[in-house]
Amino acid sequence: MAALPVFRWRLAPDGYATRRQLRARGLRPGGQSVAAQLERPRRRRGPLVAYLYRVDLAQPVRPMTEARWAALAKANRARRMCPACGRDAGYVIPASLGACVPCAFPDPQALRSA
Repeated sequence: MAALPVFRWRLAPDGYATRRQLRARGLRPGGQSVAAQLERPRRRRGPLVAYLYRVDLAQPVRPMTEARWAALAKANRARRMCPACGRDAGYVIPASLGACVPCAFPDPQALRSA
């Protein structure tokens, strides 16, 4: 297998784009493998690497259907549900807490008065 061409940061030739750049143009890699990579040198660590795809082989982004919108809404609703109290928190519950803020940090004053 041949090695990937490596370009310095901001010096990639036309015809290559990162995933984000493709998405901004309404495109996706479409199953193609990485065509090249960018490297940005850093002082004390290894270089930052960005993978590039060929723009001419990219395909248009698939449109969102009603079923996809419904599935996305259901997934986001599940991320807002607190597993401890079962209520909709109104925000995405952080994985570090694992529960809504009132369940993760109960108010000691409320516990004493109850």
